[in-house]
Amino acid sequence: MVIKIKNYIKKNMVMFVALFAALVTVFFIPPDSEYLSYFDLKTLSCLFCVLAVVCALKNIRFFYTLAEKIVKMFRNIRLCVLALVYITFVGSMLIANDMALLTFLPLGYFVLTTTGTEKYMAFTFIMQNIAANLGGMLTPFGNPQNLYLYTKFNIPNGEFIGIMILPFLLSVFIITVCCMIFVKSEPLEIKDSENVLPKGKTILYLLLFSLSIAIVFRGIPYWVGLIVIPSVLLFTDKKALKAVDYPLLLTFVFFFVFSGNMARIDAVRNVFSALLEKSTLLFSVFSCQIISNVPSAILLSQFTENYSELLVGVNIGGVGTLISSLASLITFCEYTKYNPGKSASYVKTFSLFNFSFLLLLTFFMLLIYRV
Repeated sequence: MVIKIKNYIKKNMVMFVALFAALVTVFFIPPDSEYLSYFDLKTLSCLFCVLAVVCALKNIRFFYTLAEKIVKMFRNIRLCVLALVYITFVGSMLIANDMALLTFLPLGYFVLTTTGTEKYMAFTFIMQNIAANLGGMLTPFGNPQNLYLYTKFNIPNGEFIGIMILPFLLSVFIITVCCMIFVKSEPLEIKDSENVLPKGKTILYLLLFSLSIAIVFRGIPYWVGLIVIPSVLLFTDKKALKAVDYPLLLTFVFFFVFSGNMARIDAVRNVFSALLEKSTLLFSVFSCQIISNVPSAILLSQFTENYSELLVGVNIGGVGTLISSLASLITFCEYTKYNPGKSASYVKTFSLFNFSFLLLLTFFMLLIYRV
């Protein structure tokens, strides 16, 4: 039992850190009626709906089958790695970065091990991680922090894409260049697998996914999704409801309490407001390296109205340290699971690529904002 508890805490460390942070602030701001205003129910509802449907699609191996077919179109390792990275990139825009990695990292392992090209595994995992963090920046539901900021500031759809399109395109370019340089064009063969998608469930879940996306884009009230999606999955796939990342949802809840209380502490409000006024972009990028991108978005949004720079900062700030994004920790855990004893070399390579991306993207966006 003790071992299970330790493993659970280790697996959900971000949630427990958020809980601890929230409890600390409670000593400064005791619970009162204002606590109810902290919680963004629409963000939590949208996130739950998307995660639930994605879990259902994952259970029928929809994303794995789709990705596998795309990868089989290519017959050399460079194009295969590019395909894996691009699939993760696109996947993060549609099913969120964490789910994209949990879905497509095993595929990367499968492709590389079955073709005898394990030497590219660290690089491929790192590029998939960067692609997941940066690919999700283009859509409101691609990254959890996007969904929060999109809802909090009521950002118009066109403006949201307009803010993120330049760092997104630069990310695509840099990732492509890295794959072309660091992966040789070697021929390979990929084994066939027997996986047939259940037609009825596939259509049903794609309809539910469309519903959840419509809710995110404010086309349908969020309470509709809270009624329809769990009701359908209760009869078709109870495991999907159980597999939802509830610790992620609780992480949001705890950080809502933490950020709400922090905003009511005068000294904190004055310091953060002053720093963000000098450079919202730089401070948000720096904050992500220390407390990760989701809590940074929730916390800093209490002290600035400059949502465009904050949005960019907490997205490109997702690359950098291992703790700058939950997605990076997921990738690290997946890699070490497949490659025990190689964590040190992985962290070294990870840091080299991630900080290179971080510096290039930050410098580029600073130039854009100064023009």
